[in-house]
Amino acid sequence: MSNSSTSDHGVGEVPSSPSTKPHPSEYLEFVTLGPHQSAPRLEPIKAGTEVEKEDANNPINATSSNDDLFHGLSAAIPGLRRLSIEARAATKAEHEMTFVRGCRLYPKAMLWSLLLSLTIVMEGYDLTLINSFYAFPIFRQSYGVPLRPDAPPGQRDYQISPAWQSGLTNAAVSGEILGLMFNGLLTDRFGYHKTMVFTLVWMCLFVFLAFFAININMLLAAQILCGLPWGVFQTLSTTYAAEVMPVALRAYLTSSVNLCWLIGQLCGVGVIRGLVNNTSQWSYRIPFGLQWAFAVPILIGVTFAPESPWWLVRHGRIGEAKKSLLRLTTQDADPDFNADETVAMMQHTNEVEKYLNGGGVSYMDCFKGNDLRRTEICTMVWCTQALCGSSLTGYAAYFYEQAGFSTADSFNLAVGMYAAAIFAGMLAWLGMRKIGRRTLYIWGLAASLVILTVTGCVGILKETNGTSWALGSLIIILTFVYDFTVGPVCYVLVAEIPSSRLRVKTVVLARVAYNIISIVTNIITPRMLNPSAWDWKGKSCFVFVGSTAFCLVWCWFRLPEPKGLTYMELDILFEKKANARKFKAFQVNLANTGYFSLSHPRSDSLWRG
Repeated sequence: MSNSSTSDHGVGEVPSSPSTKPHPSEYLEFVTLGPHQSAPRLEPIKAGTEVEKEDANNPINATSSNDDLFHGLSAAIPGLRRLSIEARAATKAEHEMTFVRGCRLYPKAMLWSLLLSLTIVMEGYDLTLINSFYAFPIFRQSYGVPLRPDAPPGQRDYQISPAWQSGLTNAAVSGEILGLMFNGLLTDRFGYHKTMVFTLVWMCLFVFLAFFAININMLLAAQILCGLPWGVFQTLSTTYAAEVMPVALRAYLTSSVNLCWLIGQLCGVGVIRGLVNNTSQWSYRIPFGLQWAFAVPILIGVTFAPESPWWLVRHGRIGEAKKSLLRLTTQDADPDFNADETVAMMQHTNEVEKYLNGGGVSYMDCFKGNDLRRTEICTMVWCTQALCGSSLTGYAAYFYEQAGFSTADSFNLAVGMYAAAIFAGMLAWLGMRKIGRRTLYIWGLAASLVILTVTGCVGILKETNGTSWALGSLIIILTFVYDFTVGPVCYVLVAEIPSSRLRVKTVVLARVAYNIISIVTNIITPRMLNPSAWDWKGKSCFVFVGSTAFCLVWCWFRLPEPKGLTYMELDILFEKKANARKFKAFQVNLANTGYFSLSHPRSDSLWRG
C-alpha cells in the first residue's frame, strides 16, 4: 500500500532514547516516503551486498544514521526487510484489483473453491432428511414403536418418541462438534487437501450404515459418525475460500457457503416431496443413498485440488506455495501479476503475526492478546445466526397447514421459500459490494427485529385462517431478509476477521458455539410452536425479539467493517485496538499517518475515537 503524504511526526523521526520501546505495529515496514524524506535504517546493511545496491535505488530503504536508536521487525526476523518490498507491491496490487480483473486472474481458484463448497450442499441435503422422514409412515414403522400395541397390525399408528427425535437430531450436532474440533487439528497439521479427502472417504463409508440401518440404534450411530465429516465441511470450505481468493473476490466465494446450504436444503425438500407418496422402505433409503451421488464426484474432484498457498507458507514450503498459487491463477489474463510478490506478502503477514502474537497456533492462542477480540467477534457473529429467529424459517409450511393447505401444498410453499432465499443470497453479493459487511449485517438484524415484533403481535390475535396466512407470509419475509443479510454476511465476517495463522481454529470455535446455541433453539422452538406443548405459535417470536435486540446492540459497538482490507491491514487494526465503528475509515487514516506513526499519541485518536 502506498501514500504520498507524511506521518504526523515524520517518518524519519526516532524514539527519544534507546530505551524507548516502540509499539509492535511500528514494526510493519509498509510506508511510502515523500520526495524529500528518508526512512530510518531498520537493520545494518553490509557494504557491497545485493541488498545495499537495491537499497541505493529504492527510497523506501534509504538509510539513516539513527539505526542504533530504532530497531524494527527486520532486526528480529532475518530476511523480512527485503520481503516487505515485494509484499508492499502485492498489497497495492490487491487494492487496485477490480472484480472483473480478479475473475480473469483467479478463475481456477473460484472453481476449486466452489468444488469444496459443494460439500456444504451435501451437508444441507443430509441434515434435511431426518426431520423430514418423521412425516413418513413407513419410516416411523421401521424405526418407531406402535402407540397401541394391542391394535391389529394394519391399524397400528407408529411414532418415534420425542426423546428419540431429539436424540437423532442432536446426535448429528454432537458429531459435528467433534468433527469441528478435529478439523482445527487436522487441517493445521495435514492441510486442506488431505483433510478434505480423508473426510469425504469417511463420509462415503458411513453412509452405508445409514442406508442399511435395521433399527433406530444403527441410525443413531450413523448420525454421529456422519456428523464428524459434516463438522469438517462446515468450516473447511469457508476458510479455504478465504485463503485462495484475493480481496476483490473474497466476499463472493465465502458468502456462497450460505447459498450452498440453501441449495442443499432445497434438494432435500425436493427429493422428499417427490417420494412423499411412496409407501415402501425405499422412500427413505433412496434419499440416504443419494448422498453417494454427492460425495463420490466431489471426492474425485478434490483429489486434484491444489493446497492453500497460505497453509504452505505457514509450514515454510515457499516453493510449493508458489506452485500452488500458479495453479490457482491464469497468468495470461494479467501480465502484471507477480506470484513471487504475492507469496512474499503471505510470508510477511505470517512472520509479522508470529512476532506480534508469539507464534502460537493452538486453540488456547485464540483467547490470548488481540486474538481474543477476534474470537469474540467470530463467535458472536455466528451465534447471532441462531439467535435472530432463523430457527423459525422452517415453520412457514406449518402455519400454512394451520390455514388449511394440504401437506403436499405446504411442501410446495417450502420449496418456493427456499428458492426465494437463494435469490436473496445472490442479491447479497451486490449488497456487500455496495453497502459493506457491517452495515448490511446491522440492517438485517434491525429489519429482523421489526418483522419478529410484528409477527409476535399477530400471534396475540385470535387464531384464524387469516392470522395463519399472515404468520406464514411474515416468516417467508423473515427468511428473505435473513438470507439477504445475516445469513451470507456471517460467513464472510468469520472468514476475514481471524488472523491467518489462527483462522481455522478461530472459525472452528465460533462454529462450535453456534452449534451449542442451535441445540438450545432446536429444543425450545418446536415446544413453543407445538399445540401439545407450549402452543405459543406466533407469540414465540417475542423470545427472539429479545435475543435479536441484544445481538443488534452488540454489533453496533463491537462489529468492525473488514471490507477492502488485506489480512495485514486487519492485523494492524486489531493490534491498535481500533474502534469497531472506525474500521471503515482505516485506509484514509493509514494513508495520512503511515504505519510508522501508529503509536504516536496524536494518531491514536484516529483509531479509538
